[in-house]
Amino acid sequence: MMRKIPVSLTILAAAALAPVGGPALAAEDSAPVAIPAPPAGKGQIVFYRTGTIMGAAMGCAVNENGQKISSLGSGRYFVLVTEPGRHEYTVKSEAKDVLALEVEADETQYAMCRIKMGIMAGRPDLRPSTRDEFVKSGTDRIVDAEDMGPAPGALRPEELKAAVAATPTPAEVTGEAAAAS
Repeated sequence: MMRKIPVSLTILAAAALAPVGGPALAAEDSAPVAIPAPPAGKGQIVFYRTGTIMGAAMGCAVNENGQKISSLGSGRYFVLVTEPGRHEYTVKSEAKDVLALEVEADETQYAMCRIKMGIMAGRPDLRPSTRDEFVKSGTDRIVDAEDMGPAPGALRPEELKAAVAATPTPAEVTGEAAAAS
C-alpha cells in the first residue's frame, strides 16, 4: 500500500533542495544598478541582502542609535549617506548583531545582511562586504520607501535616481546603463 506524503512536507523538501545563496534574479533579467558618488564631504554605505531562501519571509531591519534606518527584504538594497566617522549599525530578531564601520569622506562601503538559522526564528547577521560581492549577489531592487524608517540618511528611491542622474560618472555596479532600479 502506498502512503500519501503531506503537501507541507513536499514543500519543505523542495525548499531544502533549492539552491541557497544565489541571486534572486539573474543579472541579465534585471535592470542595471548604479551607485552614485557620495555627496562632497560625506561617506556612504550600500546595505544589501541577497535573494536566498533562508529567512526569505524575514526582514533585516538596520538601525543606528536605536532608530530604524530601513528594513532589507530578500534581494533588496539601500544607500545610506552619512557623516564621516565611526558608526554602529544593529540588526535584531531573537539575537542582536552589531557592525561597527569607520566611514571616510567621499568613500562608498558595502554591508551585507543575511539570515542564519536560529532557535525560534532566523538570526540576522550584518557584516562588511565589498563592491564585488554586491555585484555577484545579483541584488538589484532598491528598498521600497514604506520600508524605510525615520532615521535620516537612507536615500529614498526617487532621491537615489536623482543622485545617480546628478553624478557625472556613477559607479556602475551591474549592466551597461546608469539607472537606479
